[in-house]
Amino acid sequence: MKITTITNQIRNNLIAIISLFIAITALFYNTWRNEQTEKNRNTRAAAFEVLMELGELQNIINYSHYLHDKKLGNPFLGWGHIALISDLGQLLPNPAPDHVKALTKVWDENWEKIPSDEAATNNITNEIDHSRESVLTILRQLK
Repeated sequence: MKITTITNQIRNNLIAIISLFIAITALFYNTWRNEQTEKNRNTRAAAFEVLMELGELQNIINYSHYLHDKKLGNPFLGWGHIALISDLGQLLPNPAPDHVKALTKVWDENWEKIPSDEAATNNITNEIDHSRESVLTILRQLK
Protein backbone atom coordinates (compact mmCIF):
# COMPACT_ATOMS: atom_id res chain seq x y z
CA MET A 1 0.00 0.00 0.00
CA LYS A 2 1.45 3.32 -1.12
CA ILE A 3 1.16 6.32 1.22
CA THR A 4 0.20 9.56 -0.51
CA THR A 5 1.25 12.76 1.13
CA ILE A 6 -0.18 16.22 0.60
CA THR A 7 3.02 17.26 -1.14
CA ASN A 8 2.72 14.37 -3.59
CA GLN A 9 -0.95 15.15 -4.24
CA ILE A 10 -0.17 18.82 -4.92
CA ARG A 11 2.70 17.85 -7.20
CA ASN A 12 0.51 15.34 -9.06
CA ASN A 13 -2.35 17.87 -9.47
CA LEU A 14 -0.34 21.06 -9.92
CA ILE A 15 -1.63 21.72 -13.42
CA ALA A 16 -5.23 21.33 -12.26
CA ILE A 17 -4.63 23.68 -9.31
CA ILE A 18 -2.98 26.29 -11.53
CA SER A 19 -5.83 25.98 -14.04
CA LEU A 20 -8.40 26.47 -11.29
CA PHE A 21 -6.57 29.54 -9.97
CA ILE A 22 -6.40 31.06 -13.47
CA ALA A 23 -10.09 30.33 -14.12
CA ILE A 24 -11.18 31.96 -10.85
CA THR A 25 -8.92 34.97 -11.44
CA ALA A 26 -10.24 35.37 -14.99
CA LEU A 27 -13.83 35.15 -13.73
CA PHE A 28 -13.25 37.89 -11.16
CA TYR A 29 -11.48 40.11 -13.69
CA ASN A 30 -14.18 39.58 -16.32
CA THR A 31 -16.92 40.44 -13.83
CA TRP A 32 -15.07 43.59 -12.73
CA ARG A 33 -14.43 44.62 -16.34
CA ASN A 34 -18.11 44.12 -17.27
CA GLU A 35 -19.16 46.30 -14.33
CA GLN A 36 -16.73 49.04 -15.40
CA THR A 37 -17.94 48.86 -19.00
CA GLU A 38 -21.58 49.14 -17.92
CA LYS A 39 -20.79 52.07 -15.63
CA ASN A 40 -18.96 53.82 -18.49
CA ARG A 41 -21.87 53.18 -20.88
CA ASN A 42 -24.37 54.65 -18.41
CA THR A 43 -22.14 57.64 -17.70
CA ARG A 44 -21.56 58.23 -21.41
CA ALA A 45 -25.29 58.05 -22.23
CA ALA A 46 -26.22 60.42 -19.38
CA ALA A 47 -23.42 62.81 -20.31
CA PHE A 48 -24.46 63.04 -23.96
CA GLU A 49 -28.08 63.60 -22.96
CA VAL A 50 -27.04 66.36 -20.54
CA LEU A 51 -24.99 68.01 -23.30
CA MET A 52 -27.97 67.93 -25.66
CA GLU A 53 -30.27 69.41 -23.01
CA LEU A 54 -27.73 72.13 -22.20
CA GLY A 55 -27.66 73.01 -25.90
CA GLU A 56 -31.45 73.17 -26.04
CA LEU A 57 -31.49 75.38 -22.95
CA GLN A 58 -28.93 77.70 -24.54
CA ASN A 59 -31.11 77.88 -27.66
CA ILE A 60 -34.09 78.99 -25.57
CA ILE A 61 -31.96 81.70 -23.98
CA ASN A 62 -30.63 82.88 -27.34
CA TYR A 63 -34.07 83.00 -28.96
CA SER A 64 -35.51 84.81 -25.97
CA HIS A 65 -32.82 87.37 -25.30
CA TYR A 66 -31.27 88.07 -28.70
CA LEU A 67 -34.12 87.39 -31.14
CA HIS A 68 -37.05 88.19 -28.81
CA ASP A 69 -38.87 85.16 -30.18
CA LYS A 70 -41.65 84.41 -27.67
CA LYS A 71 -42.45 81.02 -29.15
CA LEU A 72 -38.99 79.41 -29.48
CA GLY A 73 -37.52 81.56 -26.72
CA ASN A 74 -40.11 81.06 -24.03
CA PRO A 75 -38.00 80.87 -20.82
CA PHE A 76 -40.76 78.89 -19.09
CA LEU A 77 -39.96 75.99 -21.44
CA GLY A 78 -36.46 75.91 -19.97
CA TRP A 79 -37.80 74.37 -16.77
CA GLY A 80 -38.29 71.04 -18.54
CA HIS A 81 -34.68 71.07 -19.70
CA ILE A 82 -33.48 72.12 -16.25
CA ALA A 83 -35.41 69.24 -14.65
CA LEU A 84 -33.89 66.67 -17.01
CA ILE A 85 -30.39 68.16 -16.68
CA SER A 86 -30.74 68.08 -12.90
CA ASP A 87 -31.92 64.46 -12.84
CA LEU A 88 -29.27 63.16 -15.25
CA GLY A 89 -26.55 65.29 -13.67
CA GLN A 90 -26.96 63.34 -10.44
CA LEU A 91 -25.97 60.17 -12.30
CA LEU A 92 -22.64 61.67 -13.35
CA PRO A 93 -19.47 61.68 -11.26
CA ASN A 94 -18.10 64.84 -9.66
CA PRO A 95 -17.91 67.72 -10.46
CA ALA A 96 -20.99 67.57 -12.72
CA PRO A 97 -23.62 67.34 -9.93
CA ASP A 98 -22.24 70.50 -8.30
CA HIS A 99 -22.28 72.43 -11.58
CA VAL A 100 -25.80 71.23 -12.34
CA LYS A 101 -26.99 72.37 -8.90
CA ALA A 102 -25.39 75.78 -9.50
CA LEU A 103 -27.08 75.99 -12.92
CA THR A 104 -30.46 75.12 -11.40
CA LYS A 105 -30.03 77.80 -8.74
CA VAL A 106 -28.97 80.47 -11.24
CA TRP A 107 -31.83 79.50 -13.56
CA ASP A 108 -34.33 79.75 -10.71
CA GLU A 109 -33.07 83.23 -9.83
CA ASN A 110 -32.86 84.60 -13.38
CA TRP A 111 -35.18 82.81 -15.81
CA GLU A 112 -37.86 85.51 -15.84
CA LYS A 113 -35.31 88.23 -16.62
CA ILE A 114 -33.82 86.52 -19.69
CA PRO A 115 -35.70 88.53 -22.35
CA SER A 116 -34.59 91.91 -21.01
CA ASP A 117 -31.60 91.57 -18.68
CA GLU A 118 -28.13 91.06 -20.16
CA ALA A 119 -26.61 90.19 -16.75
CA ALA A 120 -29.22 87.47 -16.08
CA THR A 121 -28.61 86.01 -19.52
CA ASN A 122 -24.85 86.05 -18.99
CA ASN A 123 -25.16 84.42 -15.55
CA ILE A 124 -27.18 81.54 -16.94
CA THR A 125 -24.96 81.18 -20.00
CA ASN A 126 -21.85 81.05 -17.79
CA GLU A 127 -23.37 78.28 -15.68
CA ILE A 128 -24.34 76.37 -18.82
CA ASP A 129 -20.73 76.68 -20.00
CA HIS A 130 -19.39 75.45 -16.64
CA SER A 131 -21.79 72.49 -16.70
CA ARG A 132 -20.86 71.68 -20.29
CA GLU A 133 -17.14 71.78 -19.50
CA SER A 134 -17.54 69.49 -16.47
CA VAL A 135 -19.50 66.97 -18.55
CA LEU A 136 -16.89 67.07 -21.31
CA THR A 137 -14.15 66.51 -18.73
CA ILE A 138 -15.99 63.44 -17.47
CA LEU A 139 -16.31 62.08 -21.01
CA ARG A 140 -12.60 62.61 -21.65
CA GLN A 141 -11.75 60.64 -18.51
CA LEU A 142 -13.78 57.55 -19.43
CA LYS A 143 -11.74 54.47 -20.28
